[in-house]
This record gives sequence, structure tokens and C-alpha cells, in this order.
Amino acid sequence: MQTNVQIHLLPQLPPPSLRRTLLFSAYRRRPLQRHLTTATAVKHSFHFRAYNCTSKASSSTTSTTASSIEDDGIEAGLGEIGEAKKQVRRAYPFDEIEPRWQRYWDENRTFRTPDEIDTSKPNGAGLHVGHPLGYTATDILARYKRMQGFNVLHPMGWDAFGLPAEQYAIETGTHPKITTLRNIDRFRSQLKSLGFSYDWDREISTTEPEYYKWTQWIFLQLLKRGLAYQAEVPVNWCPALGTVLANEEVVDGLSERGGHPVIRKPMRQWILRITAYADRLLEDLDDLDWPESIKEMQRNWIGKSEGAEVKFSVLKTDGLDKDTNITVYTTRPDTIFGVTYLVMAPEHFLLSSIVSEAQRTSVEEYKELASRKSELERTELQKDKTGVFSGCYARNPASGEAIPIWIADYVLGSYGTGAIMAVPAHDTRDHEFALKYNIPIRWVVIPDGENCSASGKPYPGYGSLINSSSPTSGLDINGLPSKEAASKVVEWVEKTSNGNIKVNYKLRDWLFARQRYWGEPIPVIFLDATGEGVPIAEAELPLTLPELDDFTPTGTGEPPLSKAVSWVRTMDPSSGMPASRETNTMPQWAGSCWYYLRFMDPKNSEALVDKKKEMYWSPVDVYVGGAEHAVLHLLYSRFWHKVLYDIGVVSTKEPFKCVINQGIILGEVQYMAYRDPDGNLVSAESADLLGEHKEESIPEEKVMKSGDSFVLKDNPNIRLVARTHKMSKSRGNVINPDDVVSEYGADSLRLYEMFMGPLRDSKTWNTSGIEGVHRFLGRAWRLIVGSPLPNGAFRDGTVAVDEEPSMEQLRCLHKCIAKVTEEIEGTRFNTGISAMMEFINAAYKWDRLPRSIMEAFVLFLSPYAPHANPSYLKETTIILPVQINGKTRGTIRVEEACKEEDAFKLASLDEKLSKYLDGQTIKKRIYVPGKILNVILDRQNVKVGSR
Repeated sequence: MQTNVQIHLLPQLPPPSLRRTLLFSAYRRRPLQRHLTTATAVKHSFHFRAYNCTSKASSSTTSTTASSIEDDGIEAGLGEIGEAKKQVRRAYPFDEIEPRWQRYWDENRTFRTPDEIDTSKPNGAGLHVGHPLGYTATDILARYKRMQGFNVLHPMGWDAFGLPAEQYAIETGTHPKITTLRNIDRFRSQLKSLGFSYDWDREISTTEPEYYKWTQWIFLQLLKRGLAYQAEVPVNWCPALGTVLANEEVVDGLSERGGHPVIRKPMRQWILRITAYADRLLEDLDDLDWPESIKEMQRNWIGKSEGAEVKFSVLKTDGLDKDTNITVYTTRPDTIFGVTYLVMAPEHFLLSSIVSEAQRTSVEEYKELASRKSELERTELQKDKTGVFSGCYARNPASGEAIPIWIADYVLGSYGTGAIMAVPAHDTRDHEFALKYNIPIRWVVIPDGENCSASGKPYPGYGSLINSSSPTSGLDINGLPSKEAASKVVEWVEKTSNGNIKVNYKLRDWLFARQRYWGEPIPVIFLDATGEGVPIAEAELPLTLPELDDFTPTGTGEPPLSKAVSWVRTMDPSSGMPASRETNTMPQWAGSCWYYLRFMDPKNSEALVDKKKEMYWSPVDVYVGGAEHAVLHLLYSRFWHKVLYDIGVVSTKEPFKCVINQGIILGEVQYMAYRDPDGNLVSAESADLLGEHKEESIPEEKVMKSGDSFVLKDNPNIRLVARTHKMSKSRGNVINPDDVVSEYGADSLRLYEMFMGPLRDSKTWNTSGIEGVHRFLGRAWRLIVGSPLPNGAFRDGTVAVDEEPSMEQLRCLHKCIAKVTEEIEGTRFNTGISAMMEFINAAYKWDRLPRSIMEAFVLFLSPYAPHANPSYLKETTIILPVQINGKTRGTIRVEEACKEEDAFKLASLDEKLSKYLDGQTIKKRIYVPGKILNVILDRQNVKVGSR
């Protein structure tokens, strides 16, 4: 049965800094060893032995830094607390060790995963310091699995198409390909400096034609199956960026990238029919080992609901019914007698035909205002509800009552029918709106026979129906429980042709066109004569981007590719008719929807992925990434994967079996004091009352903790505000990993980021914390190698001895092995490091260090800090037994390559052996290098019992 580990990484590359990071690792189909035995570790360690540092445990639920550990006295015996910082930071020669190993890994392609693999073997993908967090976690998993004998696929690639790269290129006037390649080189160099064990032979970029050929191929498969189509729809148009944005890319009416205003505008667009897979995307979530919060985000985004569509006839000015009906969708048909008004979305297709002339100007003005808001902003519960009366009424089919028709932007034209029946007594948004505009509120549901109308708050729950009957319509649901009443209402509207049962979704089809240059060309042409869209032949892929000097937005909505006239003008090869190429490009999410598959077979020119390789490596069992990908990358990838499953390209229904959300690393804590208008320092609570004050940053060394607050050391009465922010260049709180590696080493950075706290939690960067971790690295180094020589250099060997470990030492070792193994598999890296720190504390109390104990320790520590030289573990000397006339009389320590004459001289000088050799005639010597020295004496001269 195949078992493997697969680790995939593909950062999206937005110059000049990394925009987002996607990390994946996968565990395959066999139970893993619960404990890493020394024998197993040695067998599969290869080049991953390393020295590391340790200290006291950090909690699995609280963030602990090395600086806090120092306060616990763990540094006792180190003897270097008072040293200058430079000396402390050079506690071990990381600047010699790490570059040497990185060159070795590169030159020997140490982490390469061969195309032909033994499937009987278990098979194990400008930065700131926040980015290496997830990379280090997956690298630990990759190294750990290799040591257990798994086949490991651990590649790296670049998701480099899209808005970030193009915006930077436009700002600098440099072609996006140039900036992309330059940044790839930069990021690659940074990642290598951190010692990540990537298979660089599998490196891919979504911008290379060899890659996006298959992105275009997937699009053609979607087109064949009716899952890609064109339609004119209201879209999020960003004039500043010159492109359409998906709903997920608009935050509070502004573009996620750049913060530019976004408006709603009708445009003809390419759309992917993701809604056709809505039910499967929902149902298959149940079988995934994902955080419940992420699954819930996807469920809410898909938004499946079961209810009914109900028709409300529009009334003429004389109160009679018109031929026009407004259809609403409701999940609570039981509340139909509580409907006191209707609400239409500002973009509803019927709006212009029903609005009264007296209200037309007001309605048009309101529509214009609504078009400037994002859907998220419009539906935000905390927002003040706004609306305008249409001047018309509709008839409630159940009660026969005439009710006003309002237009409000909290109703979306893209959800349901674009209109709702408002029940203000039983819906929070409707209740707020009704109160603001003095619309009647009628209670029709009470919980458990109680009357809750006196509370003045809406009751959205279920209960028993009241005020819900009409002799005119013949519908009577009084006294019925909500669910039974809902069924009876649905039955009634279907019987009277006033509606029907309906399943609805919030999920909208995916807008798949961007009016940008830097993206995958869409492989479709349009015939000049008919306008008919014709897909280009698969044999003609890839359709490559034309070279352009001017790739700025046109400002008219026409994509920049329209400037490449000679590229746009083409001919239909089948009919010979003149045609034009599609000038929209694919969105930045296209290439990242499927790259995890290409990592399995990156050089295949005949297929997206080889079937056998895909079956061996799929699915990716552990995904490590940010929660911000929940309804973007993750949902889109699942959709594409299911399509590929349906057409037989992949063998699994889901791409990622398990998801782990890493926390973010925040910038260092900022301590803020406040001065009043007279320039006097005031406490934070006083500043809030004053209203007018100036903020002032206070250095950390002038701050102390007092209870739950931070105060000035010189004036504890002045309470400060401590705050942190996500790292960003705009805030000036970015820490460059190059600087950290230069000063402390890559292993210190890796270990610190894993030790800061639980992987899933957000953590605050603290430079003093990494100083503490670096000292621990030096402490572990000196424990095994010994103190530095007088010239500051370290010996070539180790102080470990070839002795049998005691029971206490074995117990200490295996307790640590069990804990580290359990915590790595649970991705609780901080507590695994804590266990190793406790081991080092114990080892410092031992008089002697058995080699077998220390070798096992550095092996299970090595995934965290992999750079140390294994030669320090391997002694160049051995213990050689010495026999006299075939009987072992003692041992000597010799070099492995020691010659016979040198071994004999050492034996002659040994105090214990010399008494057998002095004055004796040697008949011959038998010497087996590395095994034994046997000295045969002349029997006539041997004095039995002498000395």
C-alpha cells in the first residue's frame, strides 16, 4: 500500500514584497511510528544531523519566548550572561556551518524527489520574518518524514501572475516579466538561506508558458462542459486599477489591493459556473479535517438555504392588481402574515418599470449611491440601514393587504430574486429599517406560547403562529408550530399559483475575466462576421502573451491587450474567417487553483499530470496557510479539482485532506505615551477623556509591567498603551529575515519562530526573544562539542563518551523522543522544542555524555535546526582492543586509519599494557585495522605471574 509525504509551496509573487504564502504538506496512507527510535533515526538521517539549543517548556496554549525563560533561571551554569551581545550571538559558528551545508545541499541535490520512486516505501511542498513561519513548519514535517523513511515531495514555486506584479510594474515602468524574474531570484535566495529542504528541480512559475499551457487547457475543458460562459452582469469595477474584481477582492467598498474605490458597473464578462458544484462543495466538507471555522466560512459563503419563492402582485394607483409580480425568496414562509413591506435591490430589473414618477429622481440618486458600495459593505449588520420609497404598493397574497415597496441596498440583486418580503417583528435588519422609516411591525411568531412583543426587540426564532389567518385567502396557520406552518404555506402558494418551493444559494458564479495585461490569455477567438466565440485548438496551446511596451490600463474598460493589434487580429483556422482574440486575461487565482498537481509531474509536456504519479502523491493531506484563503484559493481549488475528477484527470474528490491555519507574526510591541496640550505626560485613560493629545513612542527599556498594565519606569503613575500591528512596509514594522540570519543564523530564526507559541496562534515578534534562543543554541553546542579553545575556535570532535547510558539517561531520552514525536505530528512545535530544552537542562547535570544518547538527541532536534556539521557527532578515533597471546589485556584509543606500528607504540606506552610487553620478545603481531591488535610473545621469555 502506498504511503507518502508531499509538501507543496507556491507563494504568490507581488513585487516588491511577498503578498501571500500557501503551504502544503501531505501524509499518506499508513500509520506512522509513534516514537523515533535511534536506529530508525540513524538509518534515515542522511545529512540532517544538527546541534540545537534548548530551555524550559512553553505552554501549548500560551505564547512563550526565550527571553521569558531566562527569568526562570534556566541559564544557570552558562557563565555568559554578562557578555557583550556580539559575543553572546556568536555562541557557536553558525556563519561557517550554515553556508557550507546550503552549498552541499545545492550541489548534491539532497532533497530531490526522483521521478521513479519506490512505492513500497512510505512517502512523505522580499520576505519578512512573518513568512518563514509556515515554511519552517512544513520543512520540519518534511525532514521528520524523511527520517522516518518516507518518500517526500517538497517543492517550491511562484504564483506570479496578477494585480500585485502588474501594479508594481506600472508604477516603476518596468515590464512585469522583468520584475517577476528579479523577485523570484531574490525570494529563492532568501529561502535557501533559511535552509528549507525544497526539491528545486521541481520549481515552477505560473507565468511560464510551459505551465499556463495547462491552465488554458483546463479552461477549455470548462468551456466544453458549459462551465465557462459569457454574460453581461453587474461587476465590481475599480477605475484606479482598471479592472473587474471578484467580490472577495473588495473590502468595505475598496479594492483589496491598493485600497481604491470600487463601483458596480454592468459589463460583459467570462464567468465560471461554480454554482453547478455548490452541493458537492458543501457535502464534501464534512469529510475534511479542516478547522471548523474555515468549513463554516465556506458553508456561509455557499449559503445553501431551503425555502419558497412567493409572488406579490404590484398594485395600480386605484388599488387593483397590475400584470406585474415581484417574486421574493424566503426561508421563513411561516411568517408571511407578518410581512408589512417589500424591499427591492437598487439593481432589480423591474425597478424602473414600477417606480412612481414622483419618486423616480430620489430612486435614481439612491441607485447611484448604492453602486459605490461593495456587497459586503451593503450587507454589514452594523451599518445604518438606508432606503427610499418607490411610491408604489404590492399585495400580500396571504392577507390581501396593500404593503409599500421600498428600495434598500441591504438587499442584493445577486442573491435570491433581488427582492425580499420584510418581516420586521422577526428579522433584525427589517426591524431596524422599519423603526427608521415608521413602517408597521406585526408579531406572528411567539416562543413557547409567550408574548415577546413587549421587549421591543425582534424575535427571529421558531415558535407558534399567531395573527396568521385570512378568510379571503383561505390560509389559516394560527397555533401551528413554525415548521409545520411553513410547510402549509408552501403547499398553499403552490396550489394557488402564488409561488413554489425553492433551494437557493448565496454563492455566485465566479467572475473570471480581468482587464489586465499580466495574466494568462484566454484561449478563445471571436468571429468578426457573427461575434461567435470559438475556442482555439488544444494543439495550439499555449497561447502566449504578446510583448507590450505599454501595459497600463486603457481607462475605458478595454483591456491593455487590445493595444497589441497585430496579436489581436487573427483568423479562424477552421473557416478561414477573420477573427479577434479575447483581450481579457484570467484572474490571478487561475494558476494557483491546480499547481499542487503540477508539482507531482512538472516537466510533462504531454499531460497536466501523469495518472500514476497523481495516484501515488494525491491528495495533499496537510495544507498550512492563512485563513484569508478560505473563500478564495481553497474554494476555487476545490471547484477545479472536482471538475478534473469528473473528467478523469485526478483520482480524488478533494485536493487537500487537512488544513491548518497558521497565525500571523505581528510587529514588535509599540508602547505609546500621551501628552496633554501643555506638553505634560498623562496616563492613557486621561488621554481618552481629554480628547486632544499627542502620541509619543516610548523605548522598551523605559517600560515596565505593573499588574495588567505597562507603565513608565521613571513614573509608574503614567500608564501606557501597548499595541501591535501586522507587519507591513507602510507601518515601518517589517523585520527582514536577511538581517536576522546575518546576526543570529538561520537555525536561530527557525527555532525562534517555532518556539514563539502555538503555530495556529498570532504571535508578536520580540528581538530579545531570538537573542535568548540563540544563546540556547550555543549552550547545546558547547554541551556536545565542549568549551571553545583559547583561540576561540571549537575542537573538531565531541566530548561524548562511548559508554553505556544509565537507566536515568535512557528514561530522560525516551521521554523526550516520545514528546517531540507526538508534538511534531500534532504540529505543536513550540512544546516539542520545550521538551528538548528540558532534555538539555537535564544533560548539563550529567558527569558524562554517552554517545548513543547525544546522537539520538541531535537527530530528533535536526528537523528544527538542520545546519550543524554531522562530523562533530562522528569520532575519528576508535577504541581498539589489544590482546596478548590471544587474551584481551586492555584497550587503546586510535585514529580509524591508524597504522600497525603506530597502534603498537600506543599500546607500549599504555600503563596497563606495558607491564605485559616490557622486556619481552615479540614473536609476531596480528593487526586488523579498526578491529584488534594481537601481540604474540615468545613463550620461553614469558614469566607467568610477573609483576
